[in-house]
Amino acid sequence: MSRLNADWFIEIPLDFEYKKYQLLGYLTDINHHFNNTRLYPNLNDLVFHYNNLQKFKKDKTTLQDSFPVRLTNADTEAVKLTYEKLIHDDAMMVEIEHIIAFALNKLGNAVKEGKEIYDFVESRLTIEAIGMMPLNPYSGYMLLRNGNQKGTLVYQYQVTLFEGKDDKYRGVHTDFVTSYDSHFIFGTPESIRKDLIHQRRSLPNPAVYQVESDITFPLDQTLLPMAKRTLMKEIA
Repeated sequence: MSRLNADWFIEIPLDFEYKKYQLLGYLTDINHHFNNTRLYPNLNDLVFHYNNLQKFKKDKTTLQDSFPVRLTNADTEAVKLTYEKLIHDDAMMVEIEHIIAFALNKLGNAVKEGKEIYDFVESRLTIEAIGMMPLNPYSGYMLLRNGNQKGTLVYQYQVTLFEGKDDKYRGVHTDFVTSYDSHFIFGTPESIRKDLIHQRRSLPNPAVYQVESDITFPLDQTLLPMAKRTLMKEIA
């Protein structure tokens, strides 16, 4: 996947035509992945760059009285800017504004397309709790079935809590355990659950969910991350 640096739009050379070429090359690569229903990490990357430009644009408007200025340092996480005064260089900020306006339009359209693919994939997923659920559903197994591919993939999952800048968030960490072919005791989710409990004594009464798609999707780039999001919603 092609990459853009967080501050690509203010890197030297600061030329609109060059930045346009750079951005369109990046979006061509993104579009290729989307055409093959490969969402991740492409969609996350798109959203980051779109929000990054929006934040830069918003912060810049509070500094109009300080222009003309030149960016000398960028904190990519908070998009906090440190400026160095320049004399007679407001043309540079005009060029940056031109680049940002063009990029926001193109990135916004790409994010919209990615969201439509996300919604489509989500609509093809179903989730079901298998067997008796323990009091603590935050760790267990996720059984994953991918369209017309035979068999079931098994992941051990753990819900994790992490803190962001302004809030606490939950995520799902998964580790691949094994796979069962469709002939294993008829390959039912219940029989897989029983075998996992028998074979892996570390979780004597695990929460077990099956996530299934009726369409085959790329596993690592689409189905697995979407299945984890579906699982997190179900548990929450």
